[in-house]
Amino acid sequence: MMDRLRDLQASSTDVEASAVVSIDGLTMASSLPPDVEEDRVSAMSAAMISLGERIATELGRGTLDQVYIKGQTGYVILRSIGREAVLTVLAREQAKLGLLFLDMRRAAEDLSKLL
Repeated sequence: MMDRLRDLQASSTDVEASAVVSIDGLTMASSLPPDVEEDRVSAMSAAMISLGERIATELGRGTLDQVYIKGQTGYVILRSIGREAVLTVLAREQAKLGLLFLDMRRAAEDLSKLL
């Protein structure tokens, strides 16, 4: 899993950090900077994907694909990896989102085979 996260960051200069988190909020693999607390990222990722799934279902939007958060200095994008895990990516403010979404989809497909 670590190799796939490194590949994701190497293939897209827009990706600053990434992690694979279980839906229970446990880190499975991460490539996060030292100043980012892995446990906090894991807990928040699991909470956001759970809330996103509930919102998508309750509002009739179908199965959740991703949660997208935009801040002043960049993005946090969460993508489901099957029903067991979440791919969390921290991206730069100038990120080309279409390419990033494509790279994340491919990474999630590869990671789902490893779970």
